Amino acid sequence: MLGEEGGQQGGVDASRQWLVDPLCGTLNYAVGSMLVAVNVALRGGPAAVADPFSGEVFFTDGKTAWVRRHGADDVPLTPTSATRLVDVNLDPPFPSAPGLRAVDLLANPEFVERFRPRVVSTTLALAWVAAGKRAAYVTDGGDLSNSVHFAAGIALCRAAGCMVTGIDGGPIGAAGHGLVAAADAETHALLISMLRSRT
Repeated sequence: MLGEEGGQQGGVDASRQWLVDPLCGTLNYAVGSMLVAVNVALRGGPAAVADPFSGEVFFTDGKTAWVRRHGADDVPLTPTSATRLVDVNLDPPFPSAPGLRAVDLLANPEFVERFRPRVVSTTLALAWVAAGKRAAYVTDGGDLSNSVHFAAGIALCRAAGCMVTGIDGGPIGAAGHGLVAAADAETHALLISMLRSRT
C-alpha cells in the first residue's frame, strides 16, 4: 500500500499495490470547505472516490463506473459536457511552465467564451467529470497515473468513457505531463488546442 500520510507499506515487489489518499483536499478541510475526498485505487484496477459530505461514493471495477448516494441503488456514471464547467487546478508548482501551463487557460478568450472556469483542488473534480457534473478537469504536473491524489479519479473517468490524456495530448505516465480529463472527445480536443496555442 502507498498512502499519502503513511508512505509505502508492505513489500515493494508485491504484485498488487493500493494507492490511498485518506483526505484529498487537506487545505480545504482545514479551513472548513467541504470539498474533500477519500481516494482508494488498486493500481490498474478497481477504485473509489468518496465524498464524505455529500454522501456520494463514486466507484469502478476497472471497466464500468457508478455512483452510490446515501446507500441507495447504484447509478451508472454518464459523462457529459453540457454543464460547460471546467475545473482548473491552480495549485503550484507548475512543472510544465513556462511552455505549457493549465493556468493559462484562464487567459484564453476562446476558453472563457466556451466554458465557465471553476477552481477545485481535490479528486472530486475528476469524479464530477465522470458523473457529468463537470465538462472537464485540467491540472499541470508530472506523472499523475500512479499518484495517490489522482489514480482513483483517473480510473473513474476512464471507466465512464471520458477522454484522459496529459496536458500535451499524449498519454499520462512516466513521460506524461499533467492531466486533461474531458467528458467527450470534442471538449478534450478543444482544451488541448487551447493549451497548445499558449506555447
